[in-house]
Amino acid sequence: MTAMTSSSSPARPPRPPLNRRLAEFGTTIFAEMSALALQTGSINLGQGFPDTDGPEEIREAAVRALRDGRGNQYPPGPGVPELRTAIADHQRRRYGLAFDPDTEVLVTAGATEAIAAALLGLLEPGDEVVALEPYYDSYAACIAMAGGTRVPVTLRPSEGSRDGVADRRFRLDLDELRNAVTDRTRLLLINTPHNPTGTVLTREELTAIAELAVERDLLVVTDEVYEHLVFDEAEHLPLATFPGMRERTVTIGSAGKTFSFTGWKVGWVTAAPALVTAVRSAKQYLTYVASGPFQYAVAEALALPDSYFEAFRADMLAKRDLLATGLSDAGFEVFRTAGTYFVTTDIRPLGESDGFAFCRALPERAGVVAIPNAVFYDHREAGAPFVRFAFCKRTEVLEEAAKRLKSAF
Repeated sequence: MTAMTSSSSPARPPRPPLNRRLAEFGTTIFAEMSALALQTGSINLGQGFPDTDGPEEIREAAVRALRDGRGNQYPPGPGVPELRTAIADHQRRRYGLAFDPDTEVLVTAGATEAIAAALLGLLEPGDEVVALEPYYDSYAACIAMAGGTRVPVTLRPSEGSRDGVADRRFRLDLDELRNAVTDRTRLLLINTPHNPTGTVLTREELTAIAELAVERDLLVVTDEVYEHLVFDEAEHLPLATFPGMRERTVTIGSAGKTFSFTGWKVGWVTAAPALVTAVRSAKQYLTYVASGPFQYAVAEALALPDSYFEAFRADMLAKRDLLATGLSDAGFEVFRTAGTYFVTTDIRPLGESDGFAFCRALPERAGVVAIPNAVFYDHREAGAPFVRFAFCKRTEVLEEAAKRLKSAF
């Protein structure tokens, strides 16, 4: 018998290099807009990173750790004990939540890895994940990598009143949330304070989410990285504090947003032991470990006095008001930010309706970079007229951006 040659083998259809689960995800909008900022010399109010470092004493704590040889080699897989203890102390002091630092706390390479590890560790292919839309862009990619199906529930613009003044914000439709849950739903992915809309979920909304999770036996992953950036009458209420939620909630936190050291990539998960074990099972095959010396510094940061957190919030509140006023004066409709360091605007009063086109033209038009909210939606048309600006910048930068925008429009 003659051996089959390669020329007689059936031809396989061509297949693109990229895994089909990720085919819809190209270069992120953040990379595109940041490149535009560099090319045009524009003020970058697109990507959410501060343009100043955090507390000097915390930076020096990282230097001490480096010099003392703490964390220069692989740290423990769950995180250094000092940081895990500091995270547990923070949750107890702030929210009355008791976590065992040895079994219920996991340190991650930023909140983004925590999200990825949680979804990879908790989902089976075909599981549905209900997420609030618009959503942080890594949510969709991580759900896809885990083989899950995302089911968006859209936060919609609504106008009420506050102290007799029009109060424009994005709100959650609880009936829409309930109707989104099916027999295939595995978990709810909740983000509060919410990026990009600036919404902070209320006690009433969180109570309804908790009751739904208990009723339908759902897991909940909550992204709470902006927990220390809530303004006006808004209050951050961890979902894990609600009845029935302690054992079914994976809470994600981060040092980057609270201490303005985003490049250190130190995040964490707090949850019941079985949930932490599931997340760690995925996390150990992602980065394994990261940010060794910075973990020791963040442990000190979490123990800073309340005055630090109050001053940080007050500074960001002043910057929110500065940028929101500037945007309003330039003709944008501005939605009130109750949390995070982003302002969402509506560009239709400017005679525009396509956020992508608007943001791509804005650097040449005004010397400012922003992000089109539509990139955070499955229902792109729902987010088309909305544009997000970051206010975590120096006061003089925000003043110049406001001046440029007013001149352009």
